Amino acid sequence: MLELLSGNQKFTYSVRKKIINNMIKDYKFLFLGSIGRSYCGRPIEFIHLGNKTNMNLWVGSHHGMEWLTSLVVLKFLREVCENIKQNRKVCGIDLKKCFECQGLTVVPCINPDGVEISLIGSQSAGKYANFIEKISRGRTSNWQANARGVDLNHNYDAGWNELHLMEKEKGILGPGSTRYGGTHPHSELETLALTSFCRKNNFNSAIAFHSQGEEIYWDYGVNTPKKSENIANIMALSSGYTVSKPEGLAVGGGFKDWFIEKFRKPAFTVEIGKGKNPLPASELNSVYNKIKEMLYISSIMQV
Repeated sequence: MLELLSGNQKFTYSVRKKIINNMIKDYKFLFLGSIGRSYCGRPIEFIHLGNKTNMNLWVGSHHGMEWLTSLVVLKFLREVCENIKQNRKVCGIDLKKCFECQGLTVVPCINPDGVEISLIGSQSAGKYANFIEKISRGRTSNWQANARGVDLNHNYDAGWNELHLMEKEKGILGPGSTRYGGTHPHSELETLALTSFCRKNNFNSAIAFHSQGEEIYWDYGVNTPKKSENIANIMALSSGYTVSKPEGLAVGGGFKDWFIEKFRKPAFTVEIGKGKNPLPASELNSVYNKIKEMLYISSIMQV
């Protein structure tokens, strides 16, 4: 077993950095880079495996309390790398040859400040600490937003205006722990970093990992590729997850929505696990084992 955490260890920034650095040390064929920094100055890192011109993109932890998504994608990447290093085939598939043809880029944690706030509390947010303490009233374990109280997955330029009106109708008028989409699309450093990264790279597809629900979302508007639903069905068959369509405040403003609208390529939201957020680290292996086949398929699929 390639365990990432030990005992009651929390998945903090320093722990995540150590996990990533160890992977880079152990697997020389990985490439580590940064797409930018958060408001608290934390690097937003990406790890790349394989072909650098034919790539799929995975993104974890848009929401702070959904940090288990980062652990899932890192656990998968480490397992793949170990199989490649040991020259082991998976279901008869030569992974080394697969990733010579197909690349996978992983942004494990797009919202490092939000994750830190959820795990440690407002004191982890530097100059934003008093602001977060006030609006959260000290209850930060369910924090989803970034350090400025903006929900990153409501901040993308895809149906943002319509979503913003819905937020107002629901009484969401300013920064908070969740669902506030900011003053305008891409107002946040984190969303700007990811959208710029996508524009610079010709990714074939994208998956944003969230929790929870064991669901797969695949469509957004008229620019959704026809093949997206078939891909989603394959992902569902291999995981036992349900292919679904979001409703209400879950429609628009998200990374999956923006990627589809901007590039007219397949993009998906995968809601891992079931239960009450934040899902505990003790559920990592059970969540991971259920979707492992789907992750392998998604990482090497040609779209």
